[in-house]
Amino acid sequence: MSTHLKLLELIKKVVLLIIGLSDVINLNKEDFFMKMKKMMALLLSVAAVAGTLASTSVAFADEKKDVVIWDYFETDAQKEMMQVLIDGFNAAQDEFTATHTYVPFSDYEKQLTLGIASGQLPDLVILDGCSMASFIELGLFGDISDAEIAWDEYIAGPLDSTMKDGKHYGIPFATNCTALYYNKDMFDAAGLAYPDENTTWEQFREMANALTKDGVIGFGNAAVNTDEGTFQCLQWLYTAGGSYLDIESGVDAYTLMQEMVAEGSWSKECVNWTQSDVNNNFMAGNIAMQQNGPWQVPGIEANAPELNYGVTVLPKKDAEAGQATSILGGENMGVVNKEDMSGAKAFLEYYNQTEVMVEAMKLYGSYPAKTEAAKDAYWTEDDLQQGFLTQLETSIPRGPSALWPSYSSAIQTGFQEVMTSAKTPEQAAADTQAAVDAIGK
Repeated sequence: MSTHLKLLELIKKVVLLIIGLSDVINLNKEDFFMKMKKMMALLLSVAAVAGTLASTSVAFADEKKDVVIWDYFETDAQKEMMQVLIDGFNAAQDEFTATHTYVPFSDYEKQLTLGIASGQLPDLVILDGCSMASFIELGLFGDISDAEIAWDEYIAGPLDSTMKDGKHYGIPFATNCTALYYNKDMFDAAGLAYPDENTTWEQFREMANALTKDGVIGFGNAAVNTDEGTFQCLQWLYTAGGSYLDIESGVDAYTLMQEMVAEGSWSKECVNWTQSDVNNNFMAGNIAMQQNGPWQVPGIEANAPELNYGVTVLPKKDAEAGQATSILGGENMGVVNKEDMSGAKAFLEYYNQTEVMVEAMKLYGSYPAKTEAAKDAYWTEDDLQQGFLTQLETSIPRGPSALWPSYSSAIQTGFQEVMTSAKTPEQAAADTQAAVDAIGK
């Protein structure tokens, strides 16, 4: 029997006993004291149960609410960052306890979709920024426009990816882009000037050809047939003058890729390489230049501390063109649509603090999505980081579109066909354009 029921039962007995006292004056001394003894025992029982109930109520009042976060972070730096962030939140307040659960990236969107159907979902989801629009459309995230967050302090592009119809469903967690890494020792040995913001496609191609020798390939990027490949390949299409909806205007990018792969200066293995694979080959000295993001810097420092390298913006199409485009990467934190979203909003408000965000992104190897936080000297006074910050100025998001997964699949298929010479650049552009057009109908 529960404490509440015990208390009610005892009170009932006391009431009946008190009613029975109406005839107490008719009792003899022995019966009178017997009845009073029973009443005292019952009153003591009531007091004991009431005390237990009060203690239980206090315990319930002191119990913290759980805030469960899903993420797909795998590197040691990312795991450390999440633990530091969670420990800081838990220590900063006494109402909530945050924990996080790892879900593999390859299974992430599937698990979110299954969770929508089953109702088995966390309170917060950290997910790729380009994926958020489709899950807002599916109803996964709740409107948190009333959260105590200064929305206008965020960089417009990343913030837009967390919104729909003027409503906020989360905040940008991290923002980044890819840029051009180059091995300084290899350039020096070949007598080549380092690439910089003025490097054109033609000059980049000449560099890659000159560096392709003695088992070293001039350049490599991640062109694996997933959205990770789209993230790295799409910028070439934009720099050529196309877009994710206008493939044929970017056909020159297809031509550049196919010809460089045929020459051997752009690794043919890229169609199988993830971004980690590319960076491993760069650290090992197998490629002289790589396209990759700032999250690789901590790994290089830990695993190849003697590597002499630099980072600059990606090459532009020609001398008259502006700075090359890059594609925005990074994650958002979305609040799962639940009756009680207070814990999730509290976590966002904690992370929204500039000093918290800065320290987290230093560990992660990415950039804060708040304008003021990104001005921290850690990034602005470091030559490597400055290359990425400059590239961010001309970086754009994938989409955003609720149909992005379908667009990404069609686009990356086209890049695969080009880089394996399965189709000519013109045919691949025409076929990919048709596939993209069909998605929007």
